[in-house]
Amino acid sequence: MFEKLFMLVKNNAGTAVIDNPAIPVKYHEAVINDASSSIIEVLKGQLETGRVKDLIGFFQFSGIYNNALVSSIINKFANKLNNFYGVEPAAAITTASNLITPVMQELVKESKNEKNIDFGLSNLLSKLSGNQKDMSVLVNRMMIA
Repeated sequence: MFEKLFMLVKNNAGTAVIDNPAIPVKYHEAVINDASSSIIEVLKGQLETGRVKDLIGFFQFSGIYNNALVSSIINKFANKLNNFYGVEPAAAITTASNLITPVMQELVKESKNEKNIDFGLSNLLSKLSGNQKDMSVLVNRMMIA
């Protein structure tokens, strides 16, 4: 699942990363890794802090553009761009937004695709929790509520 998320980020990295003069070619792969890890870290943080219902709601009723979850991912990734790659703060926010927003839109879309088991919401949440629990019962219960 995490490899597929990396590929999802990589497939959306064109304008935001690959064609971005603020990010040297030698850092492209690392930046894509950091974007993927930013998504995982924020989603995992939602689980760890007991905001499972909010997380399920995001995937169920996603209004991505003004969502605090997406803003958190953008900010986390922008901080990495600034701190590790020297990208100026304004450019880092723009770059992060230009990459994370479409990735999250696609992730939500893929999570609703019954044929895509890897990004199915219960599987995604199970992987984020370290496969400690089967989240399908919880997801089904919260989606009905």
